[in-house]
Amino acid sequence: MTNETRRGRPARLPREARRRQLLETALTVFSANGYHGSSMDDIADAAQVSKPVLYQHFPGKRELYLALVDHHLGELSSALVAALRGSEVNRERVESMLDVYFGYVEANPEAHRLIFESDLLADPEVAERFERFHGAVAEAIAAVLGPNAGLSRPHAVLVARSLTGMAQTAAVHWNRNPDTGGRAEAQRQIFRLAWGGISIIDEDWE
Repeated sequence: MTNETRRGRPARLPREARRRQLLETALTVFSANGYHGSSMDDIADAAQVSKPVLYQHFPGKRELYLALVDHHLGELSSALVAALRGSEVNRERVESMLDVYFGYVEANPEAHRLIFESDLLADPEVAERFERFHGAVAEAIAAVLGPNAGLSRPHAVLVARSLTGMAQTAAVHWNRNPDTGGRAEAQRQIFRLAWGGISIIDEDWE
């Protein structure tokens, strides 16, 4: 038993494990209170560490927040790209993407509030990160949907941005409104809307 454990404080963690713990704790604090309503004191207290320990990993609240945004946008982006690559059929790709968005919102309530409902979205540095995320996902979608539907790259990106915007908005709305019903039925309704438009593009090309 270490001296820290005997005094009732958490045991010393390896650097990377401590960083993960601090990020997880910060996510909970930011999700509950928003960026402006949270402080480094709040995060240190919740993580049961001293402020010097917190500052060893993150120079300030902004850097900690940006690290969280980068991490969770990266996770969501990777999941969406994997869904696209999991099939060569556009219908299945759209279904899989919707499943990723709805699944992410359902399984990660704190993370989705951080990246979809942050009180810092208007900040230029934060906005740039979101634009980079949306742009990269749209380019990935356009690269597989566009050629199949005979769309130019700019039009394919436009369609892709519209699709992801609809999926994100629908998933968040469903999560906020229990009377919408179960996830499977909500996804089915949004898929009907999304595929109704994309299938027409496919048919026109054929």
